[in-house]
Amino acid sequence: MLRIVVCVSGGGTNLQAILDAVDCGNITNTEVAAVISNNPNAYALERAKNHDIAGICISPKQFEDRESFNRAFLEKVNSYQPDLVVLAGFLVVIPELMIQEYRNRIINIHPSLIPSFCGTGYYGLKVHEAALARGVKITGATVHFVDEGTDTGPIILQQPVKVEMDDTPEVLQRRVMEQAEWKILPQAIDLIANGKVKVMNGKAVIVDF
Repeated sequence: MLRIVVCVSGGGTNLQAILDAVDCGNITNTEVAAVISNNPNAYALERAKNHDIAGICISPKQFEDRESFNRAFLEKVNSYQPDLVVLAGFLVVIPELMIQEYRNRIINIHPSLIPSFCGTGYYGLKVHEAALARGVKITGATVHFVDEGTDTGPIILQQPVKVEMDDTPEVLQRRVMEQAEWKILPQAIDLIANGKVKVMNGKAVIVDF
């Protein structure tokens, strides 16, 4: 059984997609041990409560310095003994110590087809604003392992989404969520839970038995 901790900063629509997929059997062999947010008002915590899952807020604002937060955050994650940490819209930089401790055991969902529109400063609506400003015809989402860079870890799954002529950033964001993020994040978790993702030579490979 794969134990996961989901980290989220906002409404938690990707968290809901995970919970729904577990409930309906699209994610197998998996239990959500806890939901952690840096935002005390994140609706994601309410989603956790509704599923009888521990919901915890731990924010850098609660600590004197970033190092103290990083230590406390890692201790909190470790207390749930997860096999996998899922970043589902988590707007906090993951401590390097945690990345080392959970090498190839932290995944992130990013709302573009990496390497496009990713890296420092590209998050949330900013990604979709940049895609529309560039005039791309196809965008999408990517699930990847987390390494020391920003959106640079091994790519697990990607899903393309068509850009429409009259899209606003908000409309495009919703379509990317519905057609890509909410599908490939649960799919990636299920693949990992069933031992079908390996990292070889810095690349994620999906293997079938």
